[in-house]
Amino acid sequence: MKYRFAYFFLACLLLLAGCKDGKVTNPPDEEPSATEQASEQATEQKPAIKPMNEIPAVPADKWAELGEEPLLKILTSDGTMTVKLYAETPLHRDNFLKLAKSGFYNGLLFHRIIKGFMIQAGDPFTRDSSKVAQYGTGGPGYTIPAEIVEGKTHKKGALAAARRGDQVNPAKESSGSQFYIVQDPANCAHLDGEYTIFGEVVDGLPVIDKIASERTDLRDRPLRKVQIISITPAN
Repeated sequence: MKYRFAYFFLACLLLLAGCKDGKVTNPPDEEPSATEQASEQATEQKPAIKPMNEIPAVPADKWAELGEEPLLKILTSDGTMTVKLYAETPLHRDNFLKLAKSGFYNGLLFHRIIKGFMIQAGDPFTRDSSKVAQYGTGGPGYTIPAEIVEGKTHKKGALAAARRGDQVNPAKESSGSQFYIVQDPANCAHLDGEYTIFGEVVDGLPVIDKIASERTDLRDRPLRKVQIISITPAN
C-alpha cells in the first residue's frame, strides 16, 4: 500500500488522502500524462456491451422540457441510475446536458473504480481499447470554471466533476467531461469544498455499489468493461 500511495502522489500529482481496507482513496482527478502510463500492461477488456447503433435517438422536444433541475437517466451495463442536476451549478449542468444530448457519453466506460470511495467515467479515450494507457487523460478539450457551492457535500450518490490537482490547477477548474459518483461519503468527506458537486443520484443507488464491486487492476481500472450505454431525459 505504501508503494501505491507514493506512486499515485508522484505520478498523478494528487492530494494526500486516507486509506480504507488497503485502498488509497486519492482524489478523482484527471490523470495528467499518458506517457507516465505507457509502460503499464493493458487491462484485458471484453467487447462493448451494446453497439452504439442500437441506442435509440431521443426526440429534441424531450430535451427542451427538462427545467432548471433536470432529471437524467444514466443507463449502464450494470443497471440504471437517475440523476438530478443542480440549478446552483448552471455551467456544469448545461455542459453535462450538452454532452449527454450530443451522445458524447454513449459507450464510454467507468475507467476508475475504487470500492469504498467512488466510481469515475467520462473519458472519450475509453471508447478505444488501443488507448488503455491513456484512460483518465481524455476530455472534450476544455475545462469549466469551478462552481463550488457551500452546503453541497460528498454524500452517497453525489455527482461531481473530476479535475486536475491543485498544483497545476489552483483555480480548481473542472474537467470538461469526466465525472465521479460517490459511493462512501466517509471516505470522500475530505473532498468537500474542493470539487464541484453538480448533481446527485436520486434513484438507483444500488447500481453504484454494484459498479464499485467490480474487480480492478493496480491502477483501479475494472477488469470487465462497465459501460455507459446512454444518458437521456428521465421523463
